[in-house]
Amino acid sequence: MHELSIVQNILDIAESEARKNNATKIIKIGLKIGEMSGVVIDSINFCFETLKGNTIARDAELLIDHVPLKGKCKNCGSNFQINNYIFKCNTCNNNDIEIISGRELFVDELEVE
Repeated sequence: MHELSIVQNILDIAESEARKNNATKIIKIGLKIGEMSGVVIDSINFCFETLKGNTIARDAELLIDHVPLKGKCKNCGSNFQINNYIFKCNTCNNNDIEIISGRELFVDELEVE
């Protein structure tokens, strides 16, 4: 379960940023997590609830924004959502595509006091 180390890093980032701003409490942490990021959302939530207890984020809310998997066709230039991991252009059926979203995994928002 690599989600444990990911959540520990998220909490470390949040605490570091909070302290830089003289905050003593983290209210909310917002994440962007792409469909193809390789993490299990339920595990992220479980690890967050487990690890936050002895931190300034102990009462914090974790908000997760799910980013869909999208591609851009290198042949016709069409942008499209990739469904069922079928990496093929919906317009021209070309499979030479570039993934333009869905691999994200980062802290997007932090609310402190």
